[in-house]
Amino acid sequence: MKMKSQPVALGFRVKSGRAIAVLVSGSKSLPQVLDHRVVQLSDPARPETIQPYHARMGKLEENRATIKRRTGIVERAAQKSVTDLLKEYRSKGYKIQTAGLVVGSLIDPAIIGNPHVRAHALEGRLFRTVLEKALRRQKLPSFVILERDIYPRGEAALGKTEGELKNLLADIGRPLEGPWRADEKVAALAAWTTFGRTPVKRSQMKKTSR
Repeated sequence: MKMKSQPVALGFRVKSGRAIAVLVSGSKSLPQVLDHRVVQLSDPARPETIQPYHARMGKLEENRATIKRRTGIVERAAQKSVTDLLKEYRSKGYKIQTAGLVVGSLIDPAIIGNPHVRAHALEGRLFRTVLEKALRRQKLPSFVILERDIYPRGEAALGKTEGELKNLLADIGRPLEGPWRADEKVAALAAWTTFGRTPVKRSQMKKTSR
């Protein structure tokens, strides 16, 4: 079903090696999920690209050539996945106005002393930035928001309490095939919060997501 007369936005919950994407239309009062799926940001045939900053035994990978090779694969995988995804949506007539990226952390990896924790932070930053870059190449504006801030943002943007938002998100997921868990819900909410709002530049959105 095409929703050309209503806003359509895309939300992602960024994970290590992949992102959960949810395409949402409808209105501020009631969203509708048009599609949800896993988008690969790594190469499943090369498991090391899912955690490119990890070496064996969970240690931090320090070989620069290895890191460069793995992150290059990640960037190409993200670019292909996003290009294919948006090409499919646009071919169906969906005019996507923005994309919201929900992430677990925005901490600077350089300030983390523990090497194993730093590897996770490096990967979080990598997958977020390659997804942003791929969206930018497709001329789709995007913003980043911390998962802990997504429900407060929803309350402010949509005029509903957190409980109301959670109930509505659960309801719209019931008819859908496939998983509809916390990751799908926050991705949907990131998209939903953009309805009825003037698009905001990414530089401005970064300030509000800290």
